[in-house]
Amino acid sequence: MPDKRSHRGPHPEDHLLFCTECWPALQNAVRDLSWLLSHGYAINSGLKLVGDRFQLNERQRLAVMRCTCSSESLQGRRERQLHISAIAGQSVILDGYNVLTTIESALGGGILLRAMDGCLRDLASMHGHYKRVAETAPALGLMGQTLATLGAGRVEILLDAPVSNSGRLKGVMQKLAAENNWPWDISLLPDPDPVLAMSPAIIATADSVILDGARNPAGAAKPRWVNLAAHIVETHVTAATIVPMNVP
Repeated sequence: MPDKRSHRGPHPEDHLLFCTECWPALQNAVRDLSWLLSHGYAINSGLKLVGDRFQLNERQRLAVMRCTCSSESLQGRRERQLHISAIAGQSVILDGYNVLTTIESALGGGILLRAMDGCLRDLASMHGHYKRVAETAPALGLMGQTLATLGAGRVEILLDAPVSNSGRLKGVMQKLAAENNWPWDISLLPDPDPVLAMSPAIIATADSVILDGARNPAGAAKPRWVNLAAHIVETHVTAATIVPMNVP
């Protein structure tokens, strides 16, 4: 079935599944799953335990999984996170779809989840397909303007080549960068994750696997990162719908 969406908006049931009355159960589920992960439980079995306990549906369980990590992972992410101002004059490498779709979702009124590590994560799933929506152009504009304002040096944006329409998105990005004199290099890669995880540059992503350095060889340094998408949303999209999944 063709993708007819014109906006990166909310799921029809999100206003019920993530209403303020649901927040305590979701936050407690995140807390409990973190405890289980920190004590050696596998993610699937741990998620089933907390999901059943708090009677969460599949979409809520996905949200809990996306927002939770072990205490060890959380400590490591915090230790390697840099203040957003650290990118001034520095090379930055962006997880293109990860950053872009988060900003698109914020602009389109979609649900964003505040995870334990402070990242904003959406519930959009591309399933190997990306479609430009009404929010794409303004999201790219915010991304470019923010990087320029922060004084970022060379910016490399990685896109997943297997995702359909990546070539077209690359062309849109190149045109926008040329028009604004932004120092962007956009690359299509079969699998950007290990490149991001092992890059000596500062990376911008909210991908948990990359942040934990899970794609790195043994003994390799884990990535230094900035929470770029969250910074852009919090600064420029004040009407964004953010669900605080992190424990108060």
